Amino acid sequence: MDDIEEIKKLKARYFRSLDSKDWDTYAGVFAEDCVVDLRTAGGELYQGREAFAAYARSLTLVQSVHHGHMPEIELTGETTASGVWVLEDYNFWEDGTQNHGWGHYLETYEKRDGRWYIKTMALSYLRIDRDCPQPVLLAGVEKTGHLRGLRPAG
Repeated sequence: MDDIEEIKKLKARYFRSLDSKDWDTYAGVFAEDCVVDLRTAGGELYQGREAFAAYARSLTLVQSVHHGHMPEIELTGETTASGVWVLEDYNFWEDGTQNHGWGHYLETYEKRDGRWYIKTMALSYLRIDRDCPQPVLLAGVEKTGHLRGLRPAG
């Protein structure tokens, strides 16, 4: 499989594990020395996989739905790449608040021991709506077990 397709699969695993709250798989998409910048999205700057994984585990999400579209991936070397992904997300929080957002992920990738990882990630929103209608279905984490693991379909 070519490197660009492997990076697309990496990002798909990122979204699936985030939405299913599979925090071990989620942490595993990042390089150990990653840098994640959420400052333009109202968050903080995280240095290292463990720091960012701790933040992700602390999220009080009941349900989230993240979509990445139209990736622009460029191989910048044999083991490096950069990419931009269009984002749409929906989040329902434990306190009952909701948000629906649109923006972009700006990323770099690094290939180590034959496997791609997210090396740097910055999230930037174009728009966030907070006045969302009540959801008709709310799966929550207990109904996402079928999405867990590297090969959830078997």
